[in-house]
Amino acid sequence: MPRLRILFSLWLVLGCSFGLSADEPIRNILLIVSDDLKASALGCYGNTVCQTPHIDKLARRGMVFENAYCQGMWCAPSRQSFMYSRYQGKQGPNLGEHFRHHERYTARVGKIYHMRVPGDIIDGTDGQDVVSSWTERFNSPGREAHTPGDYACLNLNLFTTELEGRQSTGMPHRAFVSVSHEGDGSDQPDAKTAAKTIELLKKHKDEPFFIAAGFVRPHYPMVAPEPFFDQYPWASMELPETVENDQQDIPKLGIPNSTSAKNGIGQYVDNQKRMWAAYYASVTFMDQQVGRILAELDRLGLAETTAVVFISDHGYHLGEHEFWLKSNLHEEVTRVPMIIAAPGCKPGRTQSLVELVDLYPTAVELAGLPIPPSVQGKSLVPVLSDPQQPVRTAALSLFKKGNALRTEHFAYIRYTDGTEELYDMRQDPEQFQNLAQNPEHSARCQKMAGLLARRLRGADLEPAPNK
Repeated sequence: MPRLRILFSLWLVLGCSFGLSADEPIRNILLIVSDDLKASALGCYGNTVCQTPHIDKLARRGMVFENAYCQGMWCAPSRQSFMYSRYQGKQGPNLGEHFRHHERYTARVGKIYHMRVPGDIIDGTDGQDVVSSWTERFNSPGREAHTPGDYACLNLNLFTTELEGRQSTGMPHRAFVSVSHEGDGSDQPDAKTAAKTIELLKKHKDEPFFIAAGFVRPHYPMVAPEPFFDQYPWASMELPETVENDQQDIPKLGIPNSTSAKNGIGQYVDNQKRMWAAYYASVTFMDQQVGRILAELDRLGLAETTAVVFISDHGYHLGEHEFWLKSNLHEEVTRVPMIIAAPGCKPGRTQSLVELVDLYPTAVELAGLPIPPSVQGKSLVPVLSDPQQPVRTAALSLFKKGNALRTEHFAYIRYTDGTEELYDMRQDPEQFQNLAQNPEHSARCQKMAGLLARRLRGADLEPAPNK
C-alpha cells in the first residue's frame, strides 16, 4: 500500500508531463484553427478593442504562448508544416494519421489543410486535404462574398447590396471584400463548422478522439452578421502608427505584393478603417463559434479529459508599414496565437519561444502516444508544467523570398539575394528601424546569420547566400 501511495503521488505531481490529470488520462485532443488571425487581434494578447470573450476564457484556463511563430507565411505551407511537424515536406505520418494508427477516432470539420477561400468554401470541396488523416471529414460550404447584405470592395471604394458583380474566387480585389450579413449567421461556414463539431462531440464522447475544427474567418471575404459589424463603428477605428519613409530601409524582397500604393486602398483612409472594423467583426463572429464548441465540451463533461489547442495558421497585415495581407516575414505575419488548455496543467502565460511545428509532438505526448522520428518540432509539455521552461533559443519562419529568425531580443530576416533586416524587438517592437543597414550592428547581423544558417541546416534546408 505505501508503494501504491507513492506511485499515485508521483502521478499527481507529474501528471501534466505524462498527459495525465488527477482523475483520468488525457483521452482526447480538440484542435481549433483560425485562418489569417493575427495574435494582436485577441483580448488575451492585449487587444482592448476587438471582443473575443470565448477565446479569452479559454486563455484563462490554459497556457498562453505569447511568442509563438508560424513556419509558413501563407495557408498551405503553414498548415502542412504543423500537421506533419516538418519545416518543409511530408515525411512520416501526419498528425491525424498518427492518432488513427493508435486507434483514435479522427475527424476534420472545415479547413485544416489548405483550402481556397472562397473557392473551395463556395464549392464545398476538400482543397488540399489529406485523406489519410481522418476517419471522417466534413466541409462547411457557404456563399462567401455572394452572401446577401451590405457588400463593400474597399480598395475600389465600391458599396452595394446587389449580388451581381461581386469580387469572388480568383478575382484580383477579393482580399478587400466585406459583407455585413442580413441573416443570423447560421448559414455561414464557421457556424456550420461549430454545429458539426458539437454533433461529433456528442456522438463520440465515449471514445478517444482527435477532432480538428477549422474556421475560415477572419480570412477574406470578411463576412459576419450585421450585429457584429455594429460592434465596431468604422469611424472609431484607429489605424496603425506610421513613420515617414517607412519602407525606405526595407530591402526590395521585403516589400510584399500588396501595399497601400499597389492595391489602391491608400487612396481611401476611411476604407482602411472599414477594413479593421470588418476584420474585427469577423474575428468576433469566429470567437462566438469557438464559444459554442467549448460550452458543449463542458456540458458533456469532456473538458476533464480533453486537451484543447487553439492556433492560427499565420498572422496578417492591416496597413502596418502600409503592408496588407500575409506572405512576408515581418512580425505581424510570423507571430500567431497559441493557447493550450490541458487537464492537470495549471493555466498561465509563457514567454518561451515556440513554433507551430511544436503542436504535433505536444498533442501526441499529452495523449500518451509515442512521438514519430519524422517529427522536427519539440514537445511543449515541459512548458505546460513550468512556463519559465525554455524550449528553443530562436523561432524559425520560412518563405520563398527568404527566412526569418526570432530570438528573445532580435528579429532577423535574410532574403535569397543576401539582403537583411534586423530589429531590436525590445526597443522597436513595431519594426520601424532596420538595424542591418547600420555598420555598428554588422557583428550582430553576422551572428544572427550564422544562427539562422545552423537552424536551416538542422531542418535539412539550405541558407541564403552571402551578399
